[in-house]
Amino acid sequence: MSTTISPLAPKSFPDMPDIEGVRIATAQAGIKYKNRTDLLVMVFDEGTAAAGVFTRSRCPSAPVDLCRQNLSNGTARVLVVNSGNANAFTGKKGRETTQATAKAAAAAAGCDEANVFLASTGVIGEPLDPARFTHLLGDLASSAEPSLWADAGKAIMTTDTYPKYATRTVDLGGTAVTINGIAKGAGMIAPDMATMLSFVATDAPIAAPVLQAMLSQAVSGTFNAVTVDSDTSTSDTLMLFATGKAAGRGAPAIDTTDDPRLDAFKAALADLLKVLALQVVRDGEGARKEVEITVTGAESDQSAKRIALSIANSPLVKTAVAGEDANWGRVVMAVGKSGEPADRDRLAISFGDIRVAHEGERDPAYSEAATSAYMKSDEILITVDIGLGDGKATVWTCDLTKEYVAINGDYRS
Repeated sequence: MSTTISPLAPKSFPDMPDIEGVRIATAQAGIKYKNRTDLLVMVFDEGTAAAGVFTRSRCPSAPVDLCRQNLSNGTARVLVVNSGNANAFTGKKGRETTQATAKAAAAAAGCDEANVFLASTGVIGEPLDPARFTHLLGDLASSAEPSLWADAGKAIMTTDTYPKYATRTVDLGGTAVTINGIAKGAGMIAPDMATMLSFVATDAPIAAPVLQAMLSQAVSGTFNAVTVDSDTSTSDTLMLFATGKAAGRGAPAIDTTDDPRLDAFKAALADLLKVLALQVVRDGEGARKEVEITVTGAESDQSAKRIALSIANSPLVKTAVAGEDANWGRVVMAVGKSGEPADRDRLAISFGDIRVAHEGERDPAYSEAATSAYMKSDEILITVDIGLGDGKATVWTCDLTKEYVAINGDYRS
């Protein structure tokens, strides 16, 4: 956690309401950081449904393996998250740590180990000693309170400069239900199924298969459409928990994905995930500018997204934005190297409302002064029309500054 808060940080944080059936506790376990919370416990009432999406990295962490294994049950009673150590690439010791943690968490929550979910974030390759924190879980579970969402967001931070929160209230069959979400992430962000860590809970009575289908669909245009540095974490975990407690207030049980009563909930969930994902981008390590990249006219939506990510992940594009340099030639480069169908002589590029390139050359009305002035904005929009079809996609990234190198150059020291 940086002592300097990102200039792109939210001006205020939402008041996070209680979610009936969810209780929260945090602690300072001293895993890596001093004088800050680094351990989160969420306890869920019996009957809580669970869904999750995880990294597609071929080198996943031990907690990701455990979550995938337990997710087949579709139910959750307790979540334990630590920051400061990813428990990734830790071999047999890592598996033993997850087993010891799951056993202690199950005892603390009074549940089966199959209802335990774990997540860890921080340094890769360092063994995580469960003795540093498992003895705390009993007291944390028993003292957990519904109102500590703000504490939860802070406990999972690593190089984040601010915690990430979002909340939505939505009508489900005539009853108001709530969705709360927290996230962490600032570097090693090019999510492939999820962001580094994000946890979402609702009191809606929605069956686990329906939750899973919604979550898997919602990540495409949210967490899987953001990138800070093109690097996919070993620990990417996004989980959604539904306690079902709103049923006691008249909310209908939802057990099919095509239930029309679910439409507003789906929209609210996607909106909440987008808000969290953009907060991650705006807290990109060393970031000073948010960059939105929209590609239109591609041969397919998938092609458009690959082109957009090629632009978003280009160090040359990102450093030009950092230097407030309207170097649209770097965008041309990134389109060309993407490997996707493109026609140089049909290409059009705009920075904001200013079209800088058209039909294979600089726009005749191009103004260097106007474009340079636009590049001083905190939020930069780059639009590229490929001119070949109807495919479109939008992704978000941030600029690449000297601070990113400084943060990552001494991350372990």
